[in-house]
Amino acid sequence: MGFSEAELLNWFTQYAYQAWLIYLGIFVLMMASGFGLPIPEEVTLISSGLVCYVASRPDLYPPPLEGSHPVNPYITAGVAFFSVVFADCLVFFLGKFFGGKILRAPYMARYRERFEKVGEWTKRYGMWAAGAFRFTPGLRFPGHFACGMMGLKVSKFIAVDGIAAAISVPTQVLLVAFYGETILVYFRQFKLALLGFIALGLLYYLARKFWKKSGTPVA
Repeated sequence: MGFSEAELLNWFTQYAYQAWLIYLGIFVLMMASGFGLPIPEEVTLISSGLVCYVASRPDLYPPPLEGSHPVNPYITAGVAFFSVVFADCLVFFLGKFFGGKILRAPYMARYRERFEKVGEWTKRYGMWAAGAFRFTPGLRFPGHFACGMMGLKVSKFIAVDGIAAAISVPTQVLLVAFYGETILVYFRQFKLALLGFIALGLLYYLARKFWKKSGTPVA
């Protein structure tokens, strides 16, 4: 049985006044997500924004204890941004200094094909690949790892990854923090539209591949 929006927001109330616990939790979850664990970054960002929204409405969601300090939305957004870039940089340096040794390990055999593919993208697009990987869930860890392994300059990686993170990370936290459950409707609509565009793009790619193999001229 799922939660209603009201029940979900009430559940977040218990954390809205435990600021340091939230900041630490964001850092730990972002590190885990950056290293490829199945913890969606977007879920952490939206949840963090909801906690901030709850903390800003003590009239609707009163603190459990009098004098409790609410979570600050700007600090939350800053912690999320720092955590994301820090995790990405750790993965980058892991690939830079230990990439070959890690990929040769037996337990990495199942992932080698994926690393080879993102390595090709890194060769082709250079520093811009780092930004593309930041917006591609599932490819962030192998992508940033490949950027380090392929010898991308540290300054270029940090610049591109930092700009990409600045566009996507604080905005998600602050939009939800200021508009609460209302903004989630638009997030859902946007994600449905995005999935539609991705599906169309995939169909176009498969059609081109089929036409190419069959010898049919491609427009």
